[in-house]
Amino acid sequence: MCASQIPDPHDPWVGANPEDPAHHDNPVPGWTQLREQAPVHLTPLGAWRLSRHADCARLLRETPCGMRLEDGSHPAEGPEIENGPGRFMLEVDPPRHTRLRKLVAKAFTPRAIEAWRPRATELVDELLDQAVARGAMDVVADLALPVPSILICEMLGIPSDDREQFTQWTAHATHLLVAHTAAPEVVERGRIAAMNLAGYFEARVAERRGDLSDDLLSRLIRAEEEGDQLSPEELLVQAIGLLIAGFETTIGLIANGIRQLILHPEQLERLREDPGLAASATDECLRFDGPIPVTRRFLHVDAEFGDFVIPKDSQIFAYLGAANRDPEVFDNPTSFDVGRSPNPHLAFGGGAHFCLGSHLARMEGQEALTGFARRIETSRLVETKIEWGQSLFRVPGTLPIQFS
Repeated sequence: MCASQIPDPHDPWVGANPEDPAHHDNPVPGWTQLREQAPVHLTPLGAWRLSRHADCARLLRETPCGMRLEDGSHPAEGPEIENGPGRFMLEVDPPRHTRLRKLVAKAFTPRAIEAWRPRATELVDELLDQAVARGAMDVVADLALPVPSILICEMLGIPSDDREQFTQWTAHATHLLVAHTAAPEVVERGRIAAMNLAGYFEARVAERRGDLSDDLLSRLIRAEEEGDQLSPEELLVQAIGLLIAGFETTIGLIANGIRQLILHPEQLERLREDPGLAASATDECLRFDGPIPVTRRFLHVDAEFGDFVIPKDSQIFAYLGAANRDPEVFDNPTSFDVGRSPNPHLAFGGGAHFCLGSHLARMEGQEALTGFARRIETSRLVETKIEWGQSLFRVPGTLPIQFS
């Protein structure tokens, strides 16, 4: 190791302590220190961390691993977890994951998602019309939240007017994904939120059974009724999971993206002058300040990373945010460039669990970002410090801006 690769013995977290509020507000310095000094790191809590792009990509795409231990069990086993989030397709491995994902995959193909683009454009225009009339907006409440939440409601076939009921529930429920490491009070809030969501969807499923259509909820009900081994409990969990996955992280994509555009006015102007940069701008927002900076796996075999052989069943975290700024892969990685190409970021993960909703998130991000650039010529942040939401993910709770 060279001098810059020797970890500080007085800092067991190597600058990237997830419980440090300063790190949460600005994780980039910690990610850089971790990647340079301890790119394969055993944390004080016994989990491993990877922060180089090559290592993270190999873990997600090539290394036998999954969301559960090699024998199919989960460290957070318990009725409130195993009968809830533990049954969602994101939290199970093949072949169970393959079967569940196949039930809804057709609704998330590029062709299927493109059919929703006119509706996304319409929503963005309506919301920005209202914001322009006011002369100010909260990017989260007035754009980043309603666009993806309304669209996923319409895709599922549930009333979008109900979204105020479940917006807070979804934020709290995300923490059940890390229930075995979260504080007891956080787990309890998540459990109550999951119960509320279950009650909500039980009522929606009961309503829909006598009036099936072509929406996602009807598709899940048909799968259950046709004996595809989808239990009533699994049906509820898939519906709840699709709702949460369908809008929670996209709030972060849009809000964090617009914040970066405001902080980089020359890039906002580029996008305004050339809407054809919509796709690359959205991917750059995902790379530069994505909503999911870390993802977790459990090894199913002993695996070698760097100078370490990490044992089977170890919990291992891929630090996507650090990997997405790796200078070995990205030119000028600290620069925000809406025209960046190529851009092999890892914001959507990889392998069997590559984000099912990636096409939907990209489409919604493209429409929201280009709509903002087109309609809002000058704007400024009311507060430079971000007020984070209650989600597990990197999602602002509010982002007020003024037009000037």
